[in-house]
Amino acid sequence: MRFFTSIHLLLLLYIVAALVFWEFDLQKQSTQIYEKDLIILRKEIDSARNPSVYNERYANLVTKHKARRQQFNGEGATFLICILIGAVIVYTSFSRRIRLSRQQNNFMLAVTHELKSPIAAMKLNLQTMERHQLAEDKKKLLIDRCIKESNRLNDLCNNMLFASQIEGGQFKPARERFNLSELVEDTVSDYANRYSRKFEQDIEPDCKLTGDKVMIQMAVSNLLENAVKYTPENLPINIILSPVDKGLSIQIIDLGCGIPDNEKKKIFNKFYRVGNEESRKSKGTGLGLYLTNKIVLQHKGRITVKDNSPNGSIFEITIPV
Repeated sequence: MRFFTSIHLLLLLYIVAALVFWEFDLQKQSTQIYEKDLIILRKEIDSARNPSVYNERYANLVTKHKARRQQFNGEGATFLICILIGAVIVYTSFSRRIRLSRQQNNFMLAVTHELKSPIAAMKLNLQTMERHQLAEDKKKLLIDRCIKESNRLNDLCNNMLFASQIEGGQFKPARERFNLSELVEDTVSDYANRYSRKFEQDIEPDCKLTGDKVMIQMAVSNLLENAVKYTPENLPINIILSPVDKGLSIQIIDLGCGIPDNEKKKIFNKFYRVGNEESRKSKGTGLGLYLTNKIVLQHKGRITVKDNSPNGSIFEITIPV
């Protein structure tokens, strides 16, 4: 990236310098033409005998000279502006491609890890049950772990499939009337069964919403998964569902490490995750919050994130009913 920036800057400086050189050269040639025309005028017309004709021809020469100077200045300025705009577009496009390439590389590393981990865990649990005669309670524990890992795989596949549909313009949200209160309660209950941690709920009953039920459930699941990922196991996660002005609000409140202010807008970008995938301890692919934001926008809502007190984050989805 630094090499490209240096080459790009050198080429830009060279082009600007060449443009300035040609501008001065054209102005010099214009002055020479004016001086030659003036000499010819003085030879052809005697200013003392025919002052009116001489003055008229002289005024025309001055007017043409000024017009040429303005033309050269205007064309030079136009070319310079076009060159600068083109340079900015090229640099911005290349920088965006570099960032996207890095994010995609992190995404591939994350997906590889996310796929291998649950598969390896399920394989180990199944091999344990195959090779050993275990008590029913231990078998049940291993089966529950396999189900938990398979749910992780299912969520990952759903996120990847939905992201592909959005990028390809194939996604068409459904429109149905459903009970959002029941959906949020069921989703929280599912996560409470999958993770041994405390979920505190404050859900207003019988909140109805018109939209894509599956997509809204995915958005809530992604936010819960994000809260579980960054909240210590001994601390609770709060879920609040309440009516607001002409809509409904879902808040997922965690007590994790929080998000720096300069990262709050970036976290909804595709593949965006802080740091390198090799050194990052938390799991994830950088698709969850990106998809959640897309789902909320599809339902003409908005998603915000703000700091929790004393620490952590508050993700809030607001969707019109």
